[in-house]
Amino acid sequence: MEIDFVITWVDMDDPKWQADFTQYSGKTTNDSNSVSEARFRDYGFLKYWFRGVEKFAPWVRKIHFVTCGQKPDWLDENNPKINLVNHEDYIPKQFLPCYNSVVIERYFHKIPDLAEHFVYFNDDFFIINNVEKERFFKGGLPCDIAAFQYNLPWSQWYKRIQNNINLINQHFDKKEVMRRFHNKWFDKSYGSKARMNYILKPYNKFITLRVPHNAQPFLKTTFEVVWAVAEKELTETSVNRFRKVNDYTPELFRTWQICEGNFEPYNTYSDTKMFPLLIRPKQAVEAIKNQSYKLVCLNDNVHIRNYRQVMENIKNAFEGILPEKSSFEK
Repeated sequence: MEIDFVITWVDMDDPKWQADFTQYSGKTTNDSNSVSEARFRDYGFLKYWFRGVEKFAPWVRKIHFVTCGQKPDWLDENNPKINLVNHEDYIPKQFLPCYNSVVIERYFHKIPDLAEHFVYFNDDFFIINNVEKERFFKGGLPCDIAAFQYNLPWSQWYKRIQNNINLINQHFDKKEVMRRFHNKWFDKSYGSKARMNYILKPYNKFITLRVPHNAQPFLKTTFEVVWAVAEKELTETSVNRFRKVNDYTPELFRTWQICEGNFEPYNTYSDTKMFPLLIRPKQAVEAIKNQSYKLVCLNDNVHIRNYRQVMENIKNAFEGILPEKSSFEK
């Protein structure tokens, strides 16, 4: 079984990117809204992502580095494991340029030479300890947790997630799914994370699933199946260059995968952690230093106090565990 990694990245300091962004959005990159700086700014940690992959997941077949045509100066594009992917290589031209991550992600199955088994990383997800193939795939199926979670109606993603769930409920019978894959929905490894599964077992409709904010394994086939069923909805919303309330998020593909039983139960919270740097910068630094998890997410925010100092502390933590240049660096 060959496994690929897919990572998306943007250099917001690129003058051309800034000009295009302003032209299509009518806003600057510093506007305090859904296209704010925290979504795009790069604090120089990307090289540690590559170092972590090489040191802790050397088994990866290929890394598909997805951008709008950008590349860090230090990246060695001649490394045989790297596939530089321009949005133009796989997203229909009429939807470009695109600044909406959910549109960029929904076409992943069209990336040239993408393996059937792949793991998707945002550029703020990092591998900081040894991780085996079996962390992401077992018996050819993605490792995941099937557990419900109630989302507050005023949360940022509520409407978009509801779009996903409405589509899921049109194509799946919740009771039949949970009966057919009972052992996967009530796996003991979930622990208290599965509490809502027991509470909502009699309920007729799906609600949102828990979303571990970290690297997500997928089958390319899942994307093809969902597109075959929901081509109209996905195509119509691909015109959204920026986030809109009628979007469908990648959780549609993940939830579909789970509803089809195409996953192996795994409590992904056991070895991954998301750190909101606004409120937990010190904990993030300690987790990296001590390699407390296999994967961590460093969630940026425009309101981080002492931003430069926080980033410097995180950089030093990365240097402590990944001091040597990888073969992906010139």
